[in-house]
Amino acid sequence: MISAIAGATLRRKAWAQAPKLTLNQIKNDLYEIEGDGGNVAVYLTDEGVILVDDKFEQDYEGIVAHVKSLTSKPVKYVLSTHYHSDHSGGNAKFLPTAEIISTANARAAIVEHKQANAPPVAPARVVFSEEAGVFLGGKEVHARYCGRGHTNGDAVVYFPALRTLHTGDLMAGTSPLIDYAGGGSLAEWTKTLDEAMKLDFDTVIPGHGAVTNKAGLLAYRNNVDKLRTRAAGLIREGRSQEEVGKVMTVEFGWAANSMQMQWGLPGMMKELKQAER
Repeated sequence: MISAIAGATLRRKAWAQAPKLTLNQIKNDLYEIEGDGGNVAVYLTDEGVILVDDKFEQDYEGIVAHVKSLTSKPVKYVLSTHYHSDHSGGNAKFLPTAEIISTANARAAIVEHKQANAPPVAPARVVFSEEAGVFLGGKEVHARYCGRGHTNGDAVVYFPALRTLHTGDLMAGTSPLIDYAGGGSLAEWTKTLDEAMKLDFDTVIPGHGAVTNKAGLLAYRNNVDKLRTRAAGLIREGRSQEEVGKVMTVEFGWAANSMQMQWGLPGMMKELKQAER
C-alpha cells in the first residue's frame, strides 16, 4: 500500500512538472503546439506528419500526445528552423523514427555546441544550403534559407497550399534576439525578412508568440530596422555600450540581464561599429 501511494504521488508530481503545451488549429490539417519553447507546426498528411521544430527534449512526450490526438499516422519529418535547444532539443527523441532536416549552418552550430548554456542537441542527418522540399501524402512543404538574422542558419518553412509561413525566431516576441556566437546579424536581419516576404502567404507562425499575418511580420521587420537605425546612430555619436543598452531597455524593451543584453548587445556594438568604417 505504501509503495502504491508513493508511486501515485510520484506520478502526480511528474504530471504537475510536465510542461504545459497547447494545441491550436491554424488551417485545414495545420496545427500549432505552443508553450515551453518554440512554436511547433504540425502538418497532417495521409502518409504521415511533418513537424516544424520539436522544442526541448522534455517536450517530446507532450508533442507526441498532441499529434496522436489528431492522427494515427507517425511523424515522418521534422524541419528545423535553427539550432537552439528550445527548437531542436527534441531531435534525439525523434531521430530513431523520423528524418530531421536543417540548414547546413544549423547542423554545424549543433555539432560545434555553439549554444553554451544548453545541453548537447542531436544534429540533423539531412541538410541544405538554400532550399529543401518535402513531399508527403500529396502535400508539400519548403524550408528556405533567406539569410542571416537570429543566427546564420535560420530557415523559414513555407506551406504553399495553405499560404502559411513559419519564421522560426526570425520573428519572435516583440524585439530581435541576435545570437552573434551562432553567426547572427542585426545588419542583415531586415534583408533576410525582405527575402522571406517575397513568398505568397497570409498567415505567419512566429518562433514565439501569437500567430499573426503578413502585416504583422512586416511590422516586426520595420521594428528591427528601427532598432538597427537607432543603435547605429548612437554608435556614430560615440555612445558607450552601457548607454546604448539603456536606450534598448527604454525604447525596445530589452530587459536587464536578458539574453538580448548578454548575446546581442556586445555583438551589435561590434558589428555596427565595423559597418561605419
